[in-house]
Amino acid sequence: MAHRGAAAAPSAAARALARFWTALVIVLGGGAAVLQWLGPPPTPAKKPILHAAAEVAEAAATPTTPAPPPRPIPPQPSRSIAPPNPALLEPSPEDPKALLPRVGADGLTPMVAYAGSFNQSDPRPRIGLLIAGIGLSTEESQTAIENLPGAVALAFSPYTPDPSDLLSLARSKGHEFLISLPLEPEGFPLNDAGDESLLVGAPPGKNLRHLDWALSRIEGYVGATGAMDGLYGERFAAAPDLLATLERRLAARGLLYIDPRPGKPDPALASGRTVDIIIDQPPIEPTIKANLRKLEAIARAHRSAVGLVGWPGPRTVELITDWAETLPDAGLVLAPITVLIHHSAPPARPAKP
Repeated sequence: MAHRGAAAAPSAAARALARFWTALVIVLGGGAAVLQWLGPPPTPAKKPILHAAAEVAEAAATPTTPAPPPRPIPPQPSRSIAPPNPALLEPSPEDPKALLPRVGADGLTPMVAYAGSFNQSDPRPRIGLLIAGIGLSTEESQTAIENLPGAVALAFSPYTPDPSDLLSLARSKGHEFLISLPLEPEGFPLNDAGDESLLVGAPPGKNLRHLDWALSRIEGYVGATGAMDGLYGERFAAAPDLLATLERRLAARGLLYIDPRPGKPDPALASGRTVDIIIDQPPIEPTIKANLRKLEAIARAHRSAVGLVGWPGPRTVELITDWAETLPDAGLVLAPITVLIHHSAPPARPAKP
């Protein structure tokens, strides 16, 4: 009897264990019911993920302060050169039919009257270019005048047979022009500047007559240069007294002078300038291209530069034309020779009659 009672009545430990499991089942079931009632957690809205580099680029592309607009480059004006002014001409003492340049009664000089146009407010470094040897070959000269930018200056040979058509074309295209002087060059007499040369050993009166002859060959020009048809008048210009007389004569007539000898001082007694480099010496393509780059470097370093071309060969003209088109992108500008000269004291005005 006692054995059956013990089996029928569970022990206290068994009853406690049963109560624990019953409570656990109730808790778990209740939690599941609550979760089912609440439903799944809300899914956050999807947001595109940017790569770090993209975020940096996006931030850089949106500056906090707008950048100021670049300063506009003023356009270069373009106009033709004024025709010869009778008030700036006088008869030659040797030949009344030949006319020489002079300063006007009002003080107007040829270098001002026949100057090319240029916007003086342009801040870019300036490059001047002078092409000598114009006139001896009509075809080459015409090609150069028509294709080169108007800011390029031209030096006419005094031996040009009939320069009238070329002069008219040059004026219409806006080219300033000069007269080349037949000064005695290095290597004379093998290198000969012609029958009207100004020579170191010639009497002063003869040289002055030859100078007047050269100055009377064309009209409407701003000045003169010792560069002529591939010659540069080195021996004549190396004589200080002869060069001083030449400069005084040019200044008295209101003309500038371009000395074609790189490295020499600028004219002391006349308005003018010495060229910085001869572009086509020798006249081969690699040299021409290299010298044009040197001319750019000089302009950047000194804010201006002047180059000389001794002869208007077709390929030389083509290379210069192509090069000139690159100057705006290089931050440089072509300018007329009159813009780049150094001015001497103005000549005394002629006495009024």
